[in-house]
Amino acid sequence: MNEKEQNMLGSIFLSHRAICTIVSHAAQMSYGVVGLSPKNLAAGLAAAITKDSTKGVSVKADGKNVTIDLYITIEYGTRITSVANSVADNVKYQVEKMTGLHVESVHVHVKGLRVSNPDK
Repeated sequence: MNEKEQNMLGSIFLSHRAICTIVSHAAQMSYGVVGLSPKNLAAGLAAAITKDSTKGVSVKADGKNVTIDLYITIEYGTRITSVANSVADNVKYQVEKMTGLHVESVHVHVKGLRVSNPDK
């Protein structure tokens, strides 16, 4: 998937990987998110071998609309629904701001919880 835009100065190509990188960064900067998780075992093995920084992100685009599936691990003790809603809002805002594309939906899948400080 490559999104293409024409203007009087030339063409702009926006690659699938660029959108995935924006999504990954926006999700990891959100409060309560510990990290991204692979969609399934096969994706996890592939990401481990290739050191893919966009594991846990799936982007589908048709023209100007984008649908995002995001697989995350969150901090134990945080409110899961609040974190998921915050991540979805932040990802949508960042992708629309940086690319100019319309984000139709962001589906956040919580794959696990992680305890960062076991002393609490």
